[in-house]
Parts: sequence; structure tokens; C-alpha cells
Amino acid sequence: MRILLLAPDLLGESLALQLTAAHQDWVVELHPERLSGTPVLVIWSIEQIASFASVQQELLSLQDRWQPAPVMLLLPAELSNSREQLLTLPASGLLQNADLQTLQEAIETLLDGGRVVRLQSASRATATSAQPMGMGQWLLLSGLQQISNDLQVIEAMLTPPPPNALLQFLLEGRCRELRSARALLLWLWGPLQLGLEDAQPLREPSGPQRTETSSTAITLRERNAIAVWEAIRERLGGTVQAGLTNATGRLLAIEGLHPERRRELLLALLAQLDQVLQRLRGADNVEPLPAAWAELQPELRRQALTTMAGSYVQIPRNGSLQPVVASLLGGADLDVEDDELPDPVAMLSPLLADQPVLVDGRLLPADDPRALLQLEMLVSNWLVRTAELIGAELLDACGNWPELRRYLLRDPLVATRELDRLRNRLNTQLRWADWVERPIQLYESQRTLFQLHDGKIEPFLLTEPRDQELNQLGWWQRQVALLLETRDALAPQVQALVRRVGDIAVVLLTQVLGRAIGLIGRGIAQGMGRSLGRG
Repeated sequence: MRILLLAPDLLGESLALQLTAAHQDWVVELHPERLSGTPVLVIWSIEQIASFASVQQELLSLQDRWQPAPVMLLLPAELSNSREQLLTLPASGLLQNADLQTLQEAIETLLDGGRVVRLQSASRATATSAQPMGMGQWLLLSGLQQISNDLQVIEAMLTPPPPNALLQFLLEGRCRELRSARALLLWLWGPLQLGLEDAQPLREPSGPQRTETSSTAITLRERNAIAVWEAIRERLGGTVQAGLTNATGRLLAIEGLHPERRRELLLALLAQLDQVLQRLRGADNVEPLPAAWAELQPELRRQALTTMAGSYVQIPRNGSLQPVVASLLGGADLDVEDDELPDPVAMLSPLLADQPVLVDGRLLPADDPRALLQLEMLVSNWLVRTAELIGAELLDACGNWPELRRYLLRDPLVATRELDRLRNRLNTQLRWADWVERPIQLYESQRTLFQLHDGKIEPFLLTEPRDQELNQLGWWQRQVALLLETRDALAPQVQALVRRVGDIAVVLLTQVLGRAIGLIGRGIAQGMGRSLGRG
């Protein structure tokens, strides 16, 4: 196998020697003119990216010249480009600061027809130009900055929680008060400050800004839908096994579960999703895909619940042993639908029929890293939301079965008061989301997705048309949407009114009051001069 390696002389000779020593059947050529035919792989190592456009053009030239050989790009450790930019490079392999073993494994994967992406986590500095701010925007920024600083101080005092329960209660109350004040401030003055996009976390209006990019590791054995799903399942399974923390800014029902039960539930859902995909691949295309998917959801949840709870586990209840699974399945409502789940066709079609994925206005093959990451986000959103539905049913079952709490829930929730408090907070959050937050998101054509990222469950706002769902809202939700529309319609008038009042105040202070004070001062000075003259 002849491999073409384009690298600086010293690095190229060293890599060629190590690669050929480990694999006797590999022949690494450092000079393209010495090749008698087409290589099986082209490796290009660069020390820095001076021009991102030129790197893209050179990769396209290498692909056109050495077709059908795949191209692998070796990147240095320090880069100023973001992950999103690097993923747009037209290369089958992207390795950043890779060691020899990683390079050998990547070469073997590419020779077998797969894809490899290994991008390390790094930080980059981006300079933001200073822009003049008006008085209203300055007041808004300073107020939000003060709220953000106070929240950071209080959250630092709550990590870890203080031993004094009263102090902890006061600090948590102050946090809720500051968050409400920030939300109210943005609600009232947000439409008037068109240049302000987000208030948390707040940054200085000028100067360098640090942006963190996460590490990315993707390995595809083949370039088809099955390999894409296996890569997504492996990545999500590893994230779940490592443990998850809640970074969504809202309360989750699965937080009440014991960490081991929560991990088993998520892994069971992944396994059941794998079986559903296999079943849909082998089924005849008689029934539409959304209908077939919806029909399989209740059974999928029952099987996941059975795997998590254990088929043969029995726990005392009212003086006798009762099977956990039978009791849970008998009292749980697993047929409920989640209206916030997106259209399943966008997730299932690429994983079943290898259809392209729409990413930022471009149709990309499912094996493209950008498409794979978007599919992974859709799968993780389904995973978390389905686990939430099951978790809520488990909390309700534990409320009627005290002995079950030690098996399914965290230790603090064994107490009846703590469990009831959690359930009440979840119910309140659900009502608020259904009556207020959902109409707002429908009107703004946004949808909140949950993604598993760096061991955390993080929210992601997806913008998509939701007019059909908006037309199906009830009376109360329509009033919330109407209130938003009224606020948007009156915002320019309010802004113009504030500007006019400000202009009038400036005229009164400078032209009327200022001149009057000047005349009075001049009269006093003249009177004092005359008195001194007579003296």
C-alpha cells in the first residue's frame, strides 16, 4: 500500500520511518513525483493555518488530483479556528496534535473506507470592536452586569452549601430574586435594545473575549447509515456511562432518580432505540414512518422501564412482596406524547435510509461530521425527553409506595416532604412551560432541544417554522402570543416616545433653565459690582 505523506522534511521522514516500521506492507512516499500510480491515502501535515480559504482550496485540489484516495489533514495543537470551521474542511480525516498510535488507527480506518475526526479542546481569542452605546443600553448593561456579579458571588457561597440551613435558604431566595429581576429587566427593555442579544454571561463591551471549543472525537468504520448510528450510540453511551449533570437551567424529573437507576434508564432507552431502528429497517414500507414510530414508542418505554427496574425484583408493600415491574407498568401512563419533540423524520430518515441532513442551509451526507453531530443532538434530545416522561411516572409511583423510594430515588427523596416538594415544583414548572413558555417559543419559531455535551445536559434553541402548532393553541396560550405581538408592535412607539421626552428634557434644561440661571447669575454679578463701586 502506497501512502503519500506531504509534510516538512524532518517531520515527514520521522513519520515515514515509524509508520513503515510498524506496518511492513505500507510504503510511505514523501515526493509526489516519485509515485508511479495513485496512492491509497494522502496525508497532509501543516504547521499552522495562515489562510483558511487556501487550506480548503488545497484540500479540494488534492482530492481532485488523487481520486479516489481519501485525504487526511494533520493539524497543530494551537489553532485560532473554531470547531465549526474545521469541520467544514473537505477531508476524510482530521487529526489535531495526534500521537503515533492515533495516527496508525486513523490510517487503518480510512483505508477501510471510514472517517476519523479528532479535534482537541482549545480556547481562542476573538476581538470585538467597541461600539457606541446609548444611555438606555448603558443602563441596561450596567444593571444586568450587577445582577450577574451578585449571582456569581451567591452561587460561589452555595458551592458547597453552607452548614447553616437558614443561611442556605436566604441565599437561594436571593438567587431566585435576582434571576426574576434579570428576566423582568430583559422582558421590559429587551425590544428597545436591538443590539443586545444575550445578557448571561455578560462580557465587557470591548476587548478580547475567550471562547471555549470542545473536543470532538468521531470514528466511522464505514460511510453508511448503520455506521453513523453506531458512532452516535457509542458516543452517547460513553457520555451516559461517565455521568451527567443538569445544565439546562430547569428542574428535571430524572434528577430525582438514583444515579445508577438514571444511568440504567438512559442506556436502556439507547438499546431500545437500536432495536426499533433495526425493526424499521427490516419492515416493509407500508405504514408511514411517523405513524410507525409513534406506534412503537409506548412499547419502547415499557421495555426500557422493565430493563431499568429489573424483571425479577420484588419489594415489600403493605406487608407482602410485590414485583416492581408489574406494579410500575400497571400504574404508569407511558402512552403520553411530548409536543416538544421535533418531527421524527429528520432524525430517522438519515439513520434508516441514509438520506442527507440539512445543516445550516446545506444538504450534507449523514457521514459528514457536521451532519453526525446534528443527528446526535436530535437523538440526545429524544433520549432526555423520553427519560423525563418515564422519570415523572416513577416519581408518582414512589409517592404511593414508600418502600420503593430507597430502590429508585436519591437518598434525600426518601423523606415524604422532600419528594412532595420535588413533585410540586415539577408540576408548577410544567404548567408554566405549557401556559407561558411554549406559546412564546411557538410565536418566536423556536424549539428547545437537550443535548449531551461534556458530561452535561445542555439546552439548545433550534429555530424552525412552527406556525401550524401556533394555530392549534388554546385560548390562554393565544393570549400570551397576542401579548407578545402587542409588545413587539408597541416597542417602536415606546422607543420614539422615550426619545422625544429625552429631547424635550434636554431643551428645557439647556435652553430654558440654563439661560434663566445665566441671567440670574449675571444680574447678581452686576448688582455686586455696583455695590462695590459705591463703596
